[in-house]
Amino acid sequence: MVSEIIVKARAAQKLWENLPYSEKAKRLKEAARSLGQSVDEIARVIHEDNGKLTIDALATEVLPAILAMNFYIKNGRKFVRSRTIGGRSLLMFNKTSRMTFKPYGVVGIISPWNYPFAIPFSEVVMALLAGNAVILKTASVTPHVGRAIARIFEEAGLPDGLFAYVEMPGKDAGPAFIAGGIDKLFFTGSTATGRELMALAAPRLLPLVLELGGADAAIVRADADLDRAAAGVIWAGFSNAGQSCGGIQRVLVHRAVFAPFLEKLSRLTENLREGVDMGPMATLKQKQSVQRQIDACLAKGAKIAVKSQSSESGNFLSAIILTDVTDDMPVMREEIFGPVIAVMPVNDDEEALRIANSSAYGLTGSVWSRNRRAACALAARVNAGAMMVNDHLMSHGLAETPWGGFGDSGIGRTHGEAGFREMLKAQVVVDDFLPAVKRNLWWQPYSEKVYAGIHSIVELLAGRSFLSKMKALPGVLRIFFRYWEK
Repeated sequence: MVSEIIVKARAAQKLWENLPYSEKAKRLKEAARSLGQSVDEIARVIHEDNGKLTIDALATEVLPAILAMNFYIKNGRKFVRSRTIGGRSLLMFNKTSRMTFKPYGVVGIISPWNYPFAIPFSEVVMALLAGNAVILKTASVTPHVGRAIARIFEEAGLPDGLFAYVEMPGKDAGPAFIAGGIDKLFFTGSTATGRELMALAAPRLLPLVLELGGADAAIVRADADLDRAAAGVIWAGFSNAGQSCGGIQRVLVHRAVFAPFLEKLSRLTENLREGVDMGPMATLKQKQSVQRQIDACLAKGAKIAVKSQSSESGNFLSAIILTDVTDDMPVMREEIFGPVIAVMPVNDDEEALRIANSSAYGLTGSVWSRNRRAACALAARVNAGAMMVNDHLMSHGLAETPWGGFGDSGIGRTHGEAGFREMLKAQVVVDDFLPAVKRNLWWQPYSEKVYAGIHSIVELLAGRSFLSKMKALPGVLRIFFRYWEK
């Protein structure tokens, strides 16, 4: 089934690739209009599929999708346009180089359940504007969101088969896409599954982009605005019931402000309202997984500083602040993917940096400080793909900023120009624009004269002193005339 869909997509892609960018953008604008007319419905569908609060669905999924659509339609022409490569050497005076970009062909997208709309939507838009066909598989637990995405693109008047939405078990999607012959795979999900997909892709050398897990650290410096920091940590840690790969999990607080910060954090956590400020976990399985990790932390000596009021019924789970945490606890080593934040005191920036960088994950992070220069300098030293100052998690909503991490958090980028370029193959075209040039210096037939001339060029470029470079100049001039020898 999937292989047949890919064959059909490939035929449609050949036609789509040759359309002017303006025509592609025109079709996508139809999808944008469809999206704009169904905002409330989509927010409701997201809520019903994975339990996310409708306000979270609107603010963190629908709004970013609209921003992404507008950004990529406006800027995509610039991203796909060929460009001259400057800075050539005088030795290659007769050459000019251009970088051109070509679509991969058929792109496969496998997206997760935690942000079932925003994550795949922007990737589909980029892929189509870049000239690709798209096969989309959303998470099995959020099928109605996947169907909503499919309806939007179906209303864009795309060539038949160019975009296809498939429903199948998650474990089967990667093997089916890869065996079926897609040209590139975009996957968002767990690190374990990402490794499995890499192994499946290896025999074909199939390129892929993996956006995987995170265990983000927030560093709260002594000079931070504690009210803003506490409010920001609560939002980034507990929005979407903590089910955000780029959410805050570890908070490293300067010891001088640890007590007042924890007090503010605790008060905000206690005031979170079930079903109003925080929704349920997406599945009972995920709730049970998070509870096991919490229990493991408590068994190792962690303490619950505070928890929100929750009925704990169904998929609801209390928001929890853990203290007395140590490096060997799951909350410090693993991705929790639930409403759990560990708060640890540190003596200075260097200790905070060491702990932040001790994780195998490196997705995003943040530094909270009134000294923006110092905060930016510290942020640059954190081993994470996206860093924020006095904010967290929200960079995924900025269509212009790349998204992706280091280490176990994945490879490649989505979003922004870097993400758009992941949808394109780069090709360089080198042109000899001087027909009077008959040969290159290094072409046969060889001779002592040729060797000596090239040696003089090397000396001129890499000589150890100004004098040695000047001595090489006559030899360079002698060999230079070989360009015009027949």
